[in-house]
Amino acid sequence: MSNAPFPDRPHAKPVGKRPVAAFFGNLWRVTLVHLAWPAVRSYVWLNENLHAPAWTGGSLRDFGVRLWGFAWLTFVWVLLWGDITWGNIVVGAVIALLVMVVLPLPRVPVEGRFHPIAALKLIATMIYNFFISSAQVAWASVAPGDPPLGAVVRVHMAIKSDLTLTLAVDYINLVPGTMVVEIDQDQRMLYIHVFDVRKQKYIDEFLRQMAYVERQFIKTFERDDEWHASPFHGIDDDYHHVPFSDRRRVAEQDPSRKEK
Repeated sequence: MSNAPFPDRPHAKPVGKRPVAAFFGNLWRVTLVHLAWPAVRSYVWLNENLHAPAWTGGSLRDFGVRLWGFAWLTFVWVLLWGDITWGNIVVGAVIALLVMVVLPLPRVPVEGRFHPIAALKLIATMIYNFFISSAQVAWASVAPGDPPLGAVVRVHMAIKSDLTLTLAVDYINLVPGTMVVEIDQDQRMLYIHVFDVRKQKYIDEFLRQMAYVERQFIKTFERDDEWHASPFHGIDDDYHHVPFSDRRRVAEQDPSRKEK
């Protein structure tokens, strides 16, 4: 007599992964352990022990920024000619090198760390606001009644890096209905022309959008726990005129932290 309960009843057999799925699953684990982890360790070691020459920026991060600028200038040259050939690529590389050596741009310190997921969310929000604002501006141009009442609104940004602040200004200018007309770099103030402020709810909505832009750019480029002041500044928050209280205000407005 069988010891199994209810031997006369059929029992479902456990079903595992299919052979193909199991193979790729194990392959992913082996790749992660044997390739990704040593690659990360190698990058950390190189970043701590290998120093780039002074003409490349003095650090691997600055060297990466310059290399990206070189590649971008080369790409623009090939794009202008409209034909991908070795001749255009070589000439574009030579011109890019001459531009970066003869006409160098002011040094822009890289002081934070880039977060791709937060950047994707920021881009998705920008695209959404672009279409919504375009529809609002189009409707306001043909709607009967009083014309829109524009105004310049002053907004304070608790963003430390000049590079990140520039990207935030570009973000604001790309959205129809808003245009940055003046920047107070020392006080981190933006003077923004708003398309329509006839109602208080329009102003409140604009301020909410600016608070989101401020918060999301900080999460994408310069989180406080990853901030490293550039040696070319030799300073901390005081240089950027962003007191700790402003950064704490931005953190307290983050909905994700409130839920936690």
